[in-house]
Amino acid sequence: MVGSATRRRFLQNGAALTAAGSVPAAFAANETRAQHLQFAQAQPYPSRSITLVVPFPPGGSTDVAARILAERMRAPLGQPVIIENVGGAGGSIAVGRVARAAPDGYTIDIGQWDTHVGSVIYPLTYDLQNDFEPIGLISVNPQLLVGKKALPADDLKTLVAWLKANPGKATFVNQNAAAQVSGILLQQLTGTQVQFIPYRGAGPAMTDLLSGQVDLLVVQGAAALPQVRAGTIKAIANLSPQRSSTMPDIPTSDEGGVPGLYMSGWFGFFAPKRTPKDIVGKLNGAMVQALADPAVRGRFADLGLDVASREQQTSEGLAAFHKAEIEKWWPIIKAANIKAE
Repeated sequence: MVGSATRRRFLQNGAALTAAGSVPAAFAANETRAQHLQFAQAQPYPSRSITLVVPFPPGGSTDVAARILAERMRAPLGQPVIIENVGGAGGSIAVGRVARAAPDGYTIDIGQWDTHVGSVIYPLTYDLQNDFEPIGLISVNPQLLVGKKALPADDLKTLVAWLKANPGKATFVNQNAAAQVSGILLQQLTGTQVQFIPYRGAGPAMTDLLSGQVDLLVVQGAAALPQVRAGTIKAIANLSPQRSSTMPDIPTSDEGGVPGLYMSGWFGFFAPKRTPKDIVGKLNGAMVQALADPAVRGRFADLGLDVASREQQTSEGLAAFHKAEIEKWWPIIKAANIKAE
């Protein structure tokens, strides 16, 4: 029989042969990856810049909010937060990039309803429920139904009357799943018909709304309020059950005669699955500090963004909020058979 000491020497010799390249290259590659991971873990976090992926082109509300937070988070993190805009497929391309990124805290995304709930309409290569680590909820944002300046309607009641008199003629921007759900719900609740026009993001859509090339757009208040206040577009309704403190003069869809025409909006930070808890904690701490800054809160208020409660700003708070959103909206999306165009 072979003794235990002999067996140990045999195993040690085998390990030495592995290091010398006498085993398949896959073992050596795995060892190299493990060494890289150990090296990364040995470095204090963060030791270099952090990439914040924005899943839409520049100019939209998501981009604006991301840049405000990135600027303020630099000080507590001690490293710059670099914005990377990745548009296309309702934001699902960008979110997929984050899902595949190394779970080291150097690539995160600013997610929202469109990208982490509504993107279920796309053939995703990742799991919205299981492939991400929630960092914290940033804000809960009113959605506005807005129209071009020349639109022959100033409120929801007159809009519905015009749509009924002109079936299928109104162009309704479909820049993401939330917009498509809103348009379909509007049609169902009012017995009207619109013509959906696909766009790659709220920024380009807003540009064409301003020029009068499209009629209607559902967008977060952050993207629409400056133009509404300047009088270059019309605010038709706030698609929330109650009026917002950041835009109290804009009536709700209930007040406009179409009860139930609601669409939620929110922002939250997500990291790839298996990102260490201490790294998630550091990112959360920087986010919380930024949201507590009166200057940041003031800029959010100017943009129509309602900062999330302190309880919701935690990783657990976003996880619970995200779960509730999925349970609420996925059955509606599936019942309406909404598919990506």
